[in-house]
Amino acid sequence: MTDVLIRAEGRAGHITLNRPKALNSLTHAMVLRIEEALTEWERDPAVETVVVTGAGERGLCAGGDIRAIHDDARDGDGSASAAFWRDEYRLNARIARYPKPYVAVMDGIVMGGGVGVSAHGSVRIVTERSRIAMPETAIGFVPDVGGTHLLGLAPGELGTFLALTGGQIGAGDALLCGLADHYVPSAALQDFVGDLAGLPVREALARHVRTAPPGDLAGRRTWIDACFSAGTVEEIVRRLLAHGDPTAAETARTLLDRSPTALKVTLAALRRARRLGTLERVLDQEYRLSCTALTTPDLVEGIRARIIDKDRAPRWSPATLQEVTDADVERWFTPLHGREPGPLTDFLTTGAAGGTAG
Repeated sequence: MTDVLIRAEGRAGHITLNRPKALNSLTHAMVLRIEEALTEWERDPAVETVVVTGAGERGLCAGGDIRAIHDDARDGDGSASAAFWRDEYRLNARIARYPKPYVAVMDGIVMGGGVGVSAHGSVRIVTERSRIAMPETAIGFVPDVGGTHLLGLAPGELGTFLALTGGQIGAGDALLCGLADHYVPSAALQDFVGDLAGLPVREALARHVRTAPPGDLAGRRTWIDACFSAGTVEEIVRRLLAHGDPTAAETARTLLDRSPTALKVTLAALRRARRLGTLERVLDQEYRLSCTALTTPDLVEGIRARIIDKDRAPRWSPATLQEVTDADVERWFTPLHGREPGPLTDFLTTGAAGGTAG
């Protein structure tokens, strides 16, 4: 079975992620095939719009192939994962600056790498079934694929809340946070996508866009902004526990279940991403963080507990926030000693489609 289906219909080029049994999780070969299609269609005047969907009924994409990363970190030298991330992050940047409308149908589950192939697009569609998240701290990892860039742009501290907790959001909250642009009911998706074969995107949108159901985050902004504006994860937890809102206290318990190291690195990465500015510069930083994660015990342990054994009882090391020092966090941001990928902008202008630069 082909893991990425590529076809043209009328004025639209279609990319369908086709691993429904694996929730369309991305492999390295899939990333390279998508890149290849984008390169071909960028030069093809007959293709005016690119449409990205996921096969099956469960979602667009649940992320990268986590089991493969686990095995590479545990048994390999990390080179396969590093090569995957280089090409994946180049693809994320390519999508963000693609010169033709890039319509991402974010129906169902959209997490991790699924956010990377959708939320950087120019036209991002959500439905009542959309469940969007960057859940990396639960597996001892840090939001990547430009996630710290996207979440850093969210209003107030909503992005900090989502990055640290890894919480799932629906259509209304995705629109509020700037992760999506339009709401189309799932029952209308087939007609909407079909219309793109013969209509400009704006006309197809006018036919099918509706008002999204309200989300939950707007009503929680008061305590989210007050608590997550703190300078340290420890202080965020303290504020949540002291706030008095039951949902805030529940959020504190969620954070205390996450990897302490991943929480502290994620907070630092998000704050630095806001200062870095461009997506490409943030992706450079995320590549460094991802490669560093391969050398730490929490990534293997987190994937084991959540994905492989599913006991949901990770043994984090260090085990508490207090044990993670500022020096521990800073180590994640230091150069990779000869393994730096170089600026993403260089990859975009000089890397051949389907090459190893990313």
